[in-house]
Amino acid sequence: MRSGEPGVGSPHCLWLLAAAALLTARCCCCGAAAAAGGGGGQGDKVIWAINAGGEAHTDIHGIHFKRDPLEGKIGRASDYGMRLPIFRSVPEDQVLYQTERYNEETFGYDIPIKEEGDYVLVLKFAEVYFAQSQQKVFDVRLNGQHVVVKDLDIFEKVGHSTAHDELVSFTVRKGKLSVQGEVSTFNGKLLVEFVKGYYDNPKVCAICIIKGTVEDVPKLLPHPGLEKKEEEEEEEDYEEGNEKKTLSKKKVKSGPRTPDPYASDNSSLMFPILVAFGVFIPTLFCLCRL
Repeated sequence: MRSGEPGVGSPHCLWLLAAAALLTARCCCCGAAAAAGGGGGQGDKVIWAINAGGEAHTDIHGIHFKRDPLEGKIGRASDYGMRLPIFRSVPEDQVLYQTERYNEETFGYDIPIKEEGDYVLVLKFAEVYFAQSQQKVFDVRLNGQHVVVKDLDIFEKVGHSTAHDELVSFTVRKGKLSVQGEVSTFNGKLLVEFVKGYYDNPKVCAICIIKGTVEDVPKLLPHPGLEKKEEEEEEEDYEEGNEKKTLSKKKVKSGPRTPDPYASDNSSLMFPILVAFGVFIPTLFCLCRL
């Protein structure tokens, strides 16, 4: 080391190392916060959100779910799911799937939408009571005429005590509501109804509307069992497709058609002619000699 240069243990070098470490730590913390909050933009895009059957809650993405406005008015609130852990949801937000509102008849929420644009309706569900399919099945309808979710069976979709989100994209423009290829008049309010079906009562755990597209909606955690089932179904479909292709190829390579054993043979038609000819020639020879 040259004379006059600061050493590693000098106050100047120690100060530089401390500043670098602090800067690195701050960058890491900011990155982790952005990852946990999904970029921190979801809360600003949400125009309406409620925790059905429960109290107000702000999730890890900054979305504020208000207390259920139907409390004491329509249907019944249930917190039966509070005794269960909910798969596919982080612990901090499981309350959004543990409480619910249900009713013995069709019920719904009126949601004001003041601006034109593209929106996504996010409906949150979890089956916390029934342990098999075909026990609770219902529809979801918009503005009394657009059935956007048909025959929803939560248990059949994801199983027991597992979070499930239904995403419905729609557009409001020039006084018209466009959803799933259907168009109707829009008067500034979106009526989201849960329609009574043949099996038990309709319900919902939480609702929110985000201005944007489905890419703006926070995703649920992966479900290993559900993903494995989907992969197996895809593999079965792939194998069936390959089997059908193999069979079709075998048919093409099977060669010419096998002759029909019952088809008529020309040789059988020639036999009587040959016999008659054989008899006619000797007879004619004999007549000529006479």
